[in-house]
Amino acid sequence: MTKMAENTVREQLALAKQQGYLVEVHNLPGDDYFNVGFVVGMDQLFCLLISIDWDGKINGLIVIRISSIQAVLKQTDYLTTVSEKTKVAHRYHYFDVWRVQKFLDEHPAITSGNLLENALQDSYSNDLPVVIGTRKYKGNDDFTGEISQLDRIQLVLHYFNEHDLSSLWEYQVLLAQIDYLRFRGTQMATAQQIFADIFPED
Repeated sequence: MTKMAENTVREQLALAKQQGYLVEVHNLPGDDYFNVGFVVGMDQLFCLLISIDWDGKINGLIVIRISSIQAVLKQTDYLTTVSEKTKVAHRYHYFDVWRVQKFLDEHPAITSGNLLENALQDSYSNDLPVVIGTRKYKGNDDFTGEISQLDRIQLVLHYFNEHDLSSLWEYQVLLAQIDYLRFRGTQMATAQQIFADIFPED
């Protein structure tokens, strides 16, 4: 895929936010994986999306570093398919099982200002697990865990490895190295269950 100029990426994100349509956000190498969602916030460095999964339901929120985005696409066949799936999700009442829209309605400030800081503070202060993708690994690996320390420069994440649950692991992450952060969705809920059942004292 040809990488869009950053100003074009910003224009496409701004239009999607203003007009409220679904977009593909390609922020990882290759075309096999990308994010689908509705843009609900933008700052100088990040955009905030309501993430939609392949079942057409809300998968949570994600902040993505704009400089890491290769392209922003609209009106693709895949987006048409996902849009049809969202109709079914609405009809059978599973479109927003995590009540993301209610959360945004009650906390509108999270969609403005410093988006990464907002997301980190929300997760840290409420002891909610997050998924962090870093510039170092570029989508080849991300980390699911709870933030144990947070300041303006870095955070410490206590995370688990699904293939080795012998203990929790620790990862120091510079905020400047974060490419994306998922929060308040499916992975948060499943991580909460794993922490409760497997690491109850950690």
